Amino acid sequence: MAVFHWPVRVYWEDTDAGGIVYYANYLKFFERARTEWLRSLGLAQSELAAQAGLVFVVAEVNLRYASPAKLDDVLHIQLRVSDIGTASLSVIQQAWRCDAQGAPAQLLCEATVRVGCVSAAALRPARIPKDVHERVIRWAAADASTA
Repeated sequence: MAVFHWPVRVYWEDTDAGGIVYYANYLKFFERARTEWLRSLGLAQSELAAQAGLVFVVAEVNLRYASPAKLDDVLHIQLRVSDIGTASLSVIQQAWRCDAQGAPAQLLCEATVRVGCVSAAALRPARIPKDVHERVIRWAAADASTA
């Protein structure tokens, strides 16, 4: 199964007064990774909105926190597709603290996120365009070493 990787460094703005990443900021890290994952597939969300009048919206999130990230940590955000339907897709995302060599070493947070495709004008469910659906399916089926 293919896995997308996105690096993040923890800055002051991401932390609370104790230098610990504020819990809601993991959602921002995961959002950025989903956006970059789509971009890596040649799917800019701004183009989807402008050309097809469609946007992806978060419909459901389930988070589990395992350990806190701290100021200056280098994080590794991972994403893999767990399900794709006609109007929504679900991904599993993880935030890992990296070791000195930059390899994921400690799981910090894990989320299951379901995003729905909706018409930008009415915010009503819409079918994921066929070409988008096919790109996601092809990517998800790829061997992790080639993704």
